[in-house]
Amino acid sequence: MACTAEHTMHIGELADRTGLSLRTIRHYGEIGLLPASTRTEGGFRVYSESDCTKVLGIKCLKFLGFDLETIAEMLDVTQNPDAARLPRIQTLVAEARISLNTLEQQLAEAHSFIAALERKSASNE
Repeated sequence: MACTAEHTMHIGELADRTGLSLRTIRHYGEIGLLPASTRTEGGFRVYSESDCTKVLGIKCLKFLGFDLETIAEMLDVTQNPDAARLPRIQTLVAEARISLNTLEQQLAEAHSFIAALERKSASNE
């Protein structure tokens, strides 16, 4: 489910909405990648819609093959851009494009394989 309605949520809802485990979200918090927006009086983590969007971005970057250290850097440069960091931002964009191109090639190969299976299946009927 996408992060859309403006409200806060506990870790369980964030996990449900992003498809990540509670353990993963807690780990992201422990390493400083996703600190809770706030905590309740009882000490429960509370997350915002912005946090939900951030988690979905982290998930996407993980899918592209980036490690958590690089993801942390990417989030930092996008949240705190300045002219001095422009070369690093450009490098990160280039790396993301390479990863995306690789995934697109793998997807095209998967489509071709499935099409070949379907042709075999149709010719055997």
